Amino acid sequence: MSEIAEKKLRMAAIRKKRHRAETRFRLFGMAAVSVGLIFLAVLFAVVLFSGLSAFKQTVIHLDIPVEASGDNYQAMVKLSLRNAFQDVTSRRHKRELYALVSSGAAYQLKDRVQAAPVLRGTMVSIWVTASADVDMAIKGETPRLTDRQLAWVDDLKTKERLKTQFNWRFFTGGDSREPELAGIAVATLGSLFSVFVCLALSFPLGVLTAVYLEEFAPRTRWTDFIEVNINNLAAVPSIVFGLLGLAVFLNAFGLPRSAPLVGGMVLALMTLPTIIITGRAALKAVPPSIREAALAVGASPLQAVFHHVLPLAMPGVLTGTIIGTARALGETAPLLMIGMVAFVVDLPETILSPATALPVQVFLWADSPERGFEERTIAAILILLLFTCLMNLTAVLLRKKYEIRW
Repeated sequence: MSEIAEKKLRMAAIRKKRHRAETRFRLFGMAAVSVGLIFLAVLFAVVLFSGLSAFKQTVIHLDIPVEASGDNYQAMVKLSLRNAFQDVTSRRHKRELYALVSSGAAYQLKDRVQAAPVLRGTMVSIWVTASADVDMAIKGETPRLTDRQLAWVDDLKTKERLKTQFNWRFFTGGDSREPELAGIAVATLGSLFSVFVCLALSFPLGVLTAVYLEEFAPRTRWTDFIEVNINNLAAVPSIVFGLLGLAVFLNAFGLPRSAPLVGGMVLALMTLPTIIITGRAALKAVPPSIREAALAVGASPLQAVFHHVLPLAMPGVLTGTIIGTARALGETAPLLMIGMVAFVVDLPETILSPATALPVQVFLWADSPERGFEERTIAAILILLLFTCLMNLTAVLLRKKYEIRW
């Protein structure tokens, strides 16, 4: 065999070996992606199926005799229960009977009567919220009800005085010590207010900082020191920013605790390094020819950057901003440090009103001993995941729509 033929054989063997290595690498990559997607699908499936039950609430139909005068609505609800089960006479059995409905039933009756005063002195038919134990029993969970209470529940179902309906209160109500009355409206508004403040502060500051450092700042030891510290700040634990907010915004400036304003300012400090780093990367990706062409036709350096370079880099800047904000939306530790763990029932009206946030609400409910809070904790996690996924999807769509490949 000639030397040329041997060389061709060796080259063919090398190419075959290289192709096998590339095939193995692709297979390993596809396997890694598939395993990640499977774990992600399992996570979402577990959260989804565990939290769906919180979107339904058990209610009981009662015929309540409303007094012509007097405001003891709790006594009216108890009287209607005794009328429905007239064989209940002992004090202990009455307590078990009253435990079938939520403590919020009296407030539902009060709101109904105050909205229509003509109902005073009449018999009012109303669906009231059942207690968390009854709700869990109807949903198939292990009941904490006595045999007598289960018999009453079966009797109500037979008479079609018990049903499940969509739990609007979970989306419109504030926090409560009763699981069946707890809602995420306060936490959702608190998170939205905080994110709004965070974006209003971090986006302009981050973009301007990125523009200055990338386009105008001289390359000195001072700017190198600033760049290194910005990169380090991106890796600082979030609780450190919470301590900073506690020391500066609350103790030094005297801003109100549990306010979305302070929460947004702390989250802005966390988000700034991410926006600056991604902004500089987006500006660096714009070809130098864009700057040179703008300068060549007489534009000033400031006009070249803000009229030509920055608009082309804006898709990358927006992507980094949304991803940083999505991370800030799920932060708990810094908000705990500034006191956004208050028990708030009324909806916040401004960024200075007391409020909590969705991740903090999840933390509080997960720490509650009542079993009824378990499904609401998972449902709140589901809502938080939905917001985060929507923000990341928005970042991907913006990047795909406006990205320019050079």
